[in-house]
Amino acid sequence: MKASGLGLRAASPDALADVAGPLPVTRRPSAAVAPAAVKPATVTPAVVAPAAMTPAVAAAVAGDLWLALHLAAPASGPLLERLAASAGEITPRVSLEPPDGVLLEVRGSLALFGGVEALCGKLRAACRREGVRVQLALAPTPLAALAGARAPRRRGEAPFRVLHRAELVGALAPLPLGVLRLPQETIERLAKMGVGEIGQALRLPRAGLARRFGPAMLAALDRLVGVEAEPRQNLSPRERYRARREPSYELTEQPAIIAFLAPMLAELEAFLRGRQGSVTALECRLHHREGAATRCRLRFAQPAFAAAAIGFLLGEQLAATALAAPVTACELVSSRLVPRQSASAALWQPGEHGGSLASEAPALVERLRARLGEDSVYGLCLVPEHRPEAAWRRVAALHMAANNRQQAAGSQKASAGAARPQPATRRPLWLLSTPLLLPALGAWPHYEGPLEKLAGPERIETGWWDGRDIERDYYVMRSRAAVQLWVYRQRRAPHEWFLHGVFG
Repeated sequence: MKASGLGLRAASPDALADVAGPLPVTRRPSAAVAPAAVKPATVTPAVVAPAAMTPAVAAAVAGDLWLALHLAAPASGPLLERLAASAGEITPRVSLEPPDGVLLEVRGSLALFGGVEALCGKLRAACRREGVRVQLALAPTPLAALAGARAPRRRGEAPFRVLHRAELVGALAPLPLGVLRLPQETIERLAKMGVGEIGQALRLPRAGLARRFGPAMLAALDRLVGVEAEPRQNLSPRERYRARREPSYELTEQPAIIAFLAPMLAELEAFLRGRQGSVTALECRLHHREGAATRCRLRFAQPAFAAAAIGFLLGEQLAATALAAPVTACELVSSRLVPRQSASAALWQPGEHGGSLASEAPALVERLRARLGEDSVYGLCLVPEHRPEAAWRRVAALHMAANNRQQAAGSQKASAGAARPQPATRRPLWLLSTPLLLPALGAWPHYEGPLEKLAGPERIETGWWDGRDIERDYYVMRSRAAVQLWVYRQRRAPHEWFLHGVFG
């Protein structure tokens, strides 16, 4: 049948049966095509997905883009974990594919790292630092990314990169079935049938494929093209860092030990950066051929993560440590990780107008600890106690800063919407470790001469429940040298006077 003005011949029923949809028709009003010029159309069968995805699966894989790292040779578990830690700086969705693969989902990271090329370059640099060669591949499904990374590649051939699911089946079609790591028996049986590529396997009838090779084969092909979702277990990062290395020769000098520890500290920093964490303590164990290991413990005034700062403190402590024997192995063990808190640098430098020493104090505390000993530098913390000698305790500087922040936050909450609190009773800055007995000439005590009463008495009676009860009347007095003293009188006989503190 001829259509008027269209020059088209009706297709045969057999030809129409091969076409899944309507034939495209283009109107050309200026010229008609003679019927004899029309050649029979040939339909090339396309590689199609085995089945349609459910809406839930489509929503799950629509936004994913997986990047696979395939190592040229099988690797140990620690090496894969180190590569995964480097990948953790890019995305939290990282999973292992032992013995030679790492997978990471990078769709949300492309814009943050400057696109595909920059992101792949960052991963290649991390692999070069570990001394391994890898092939990278991008695909919308995890199994497709692994297949693309495992596929043999000729020199100069473009890497396997499929950014959109519509292009996935066509890109997978020429890859050999071996990249899917199916059972060897299955691959040999398919080869006898003339099926050696993924595209050929996808063209096979699904019912016959499941009957001959089982449902596992069908499920693998469905996961490959995204018809069936493939949940991946993200790698759970370790909460502590621990590493041990053995040098090629025994170490006897402190500079050699620090130089040997430098790569381990750099690995520690990368470990912490990948987890956005810091450590509050670090122990360095120096093992010897015989006897117990020499231990160097660092406790930081504030959470630390930088290798340079940790290495400096470790060097200061090792310089004051005597080695019992040459070192045959070095081990680093960290405390549990804490979230890293970043802060902007101050506009003014310490010492300038408006500058503050708050950021310099932790570094000073850590240096003094490393040189003088861990117990030589500490902070003071107030305790809710009425007895002056028990109203404070020694704490680490890190705990002191945390307590101060908690107390400040608590006071802000308590004062919100409330009346302004009354000022507390004055207390001296310096307390004597043991109160000094004062002579009394008349009604008042003497200390380098008679004392002048300025304030008091303030009665303190407490501690009856623990056997260290006190009954005192405190006075603020001034000496002849114009020094304000904190003096108390015992309420029990013989009512002696004692000097307990000095005001600043």
